[in-house]
Amino acid sequence: MREEVRGLKGSVLIAGFATRHIVQSAWKAGYEVYAIDHFCDQDLTWYAKKWSLFEELDEIPILIEDYCKKFTIDLIIAASGAETITEDPRFCGTPSSIAAQFLDKSRIQDFFHETGIPAPKILEAGTYPAFIKPLSGAGGWRNALVRNDAEEQAWHDLWPDEPSIRQTPIEGTPCSVSCISNGITARAVSVNEQFMRGGTGDRAFGFAGALTPYETEKQSQLADLAEQVVTASGCIGSVGVDFIASDEIYAIEINPRFQATLDIVEESLDRSMFELHLGACRGHVPPVRPSPVRCVARKILFADRDLTAKDDLKWLAPAVADIPWKGTEIEEGGAVISIYGRGSSRDEALGLLDKTITEVREYMSRW
Repeated sequence: MREEVRGLKGSVLIAGFATRHIVQSAWKAGYEVYAIDHFCDQDLTWYAKKWSLFEELDEIPILIEDYCKKFTIDLIIAASGAETITEDPRFCGTPSSIAAQFLDKSRIQDFFHETGIPAPKILEAGTYPAFIKPLSGAGGWRNALVRNDAEEQAWHDLWPDEPSIRQTPIEGTPCSVSCISNGITARAVSVNEQFMRGGTGDRAFGFAGALTPYETEKQSQLADLAEQVVTASGCIGSVGVDFIASDEIYAIEINPRFQATLDIVEESLDRSMFELHLGACRGHVPPVRPSPVRCVARKILFADRDLTAKDDLKWLAPAVADIPWKGTEIEEGGAVISIYGRGSSRDEALGLLDKTITEVREYMSRW
């Protein structure tokens, strides 16, 4: 939990759909933190001096302006959903004009093609199987594998006003590389294995957690390719690249912001990702790729039905995060809580992770 007294390096306002991991990193780095967040989970409030909850993304600019009037804000950080919302000179990260390119999956595809980066090919209408995904949005939600006209029409019926792209499906291991970039040079700091939700429907390919480091024979190749991608992108600060590792490596997306893997990467490296981000915004990147000191895994638990949190699970921290307040109502399919496992190996980290998952699910079964 938050300590009462801390030596402060300055104040930072963090805004976006889900900010707890960034808020925590900034607080650990010694900053006074203000947060604008869609959830405002219990543990976010341990690290933020002041926080505000929003329902729609168009509320964020108004809230940013209000915070800047009421408080002394030295830095502004954008999380998912807020990448292009502010042009304030205190903003630290990828400029909105550059970030906008990588929030549009069609433009990402064009970028990969123009820079010669291997990526899944665009498929013409009527060609199956096809991987269909919306042009905008994060976390893999609404991505789907369709095998015929009927399945594709069902997707469009579910999302009638959603522009989309169709790509060649690639079988392999979803993974990502976390980079630090000053807009000219990029350094890979972590190669991560990703977990998908699984099952069927529009949530099957949604992000459900990750493990770092991802120890694979393709580890160096993934890091090299990510540095090439991020250097060419012009993105600044913490930047992530998603891949599918198959017989070949295929680039999927670029995330011009802090990624959902921030906290496991930070703990694996024993280094502040927030400080590395700020350093890159001032022109500095790590001279060499850092080495992990432990394996860290995170999985997100989702509600299998509509439920209400009836227990306060804060006592399980730091084995859990994104902790719902007692009485929080969560719709079927919604994220409930994040679970962590740590160890000297992948097996040890996953073993501890599964132990806590079993414990939390016992509570959830009674909700």
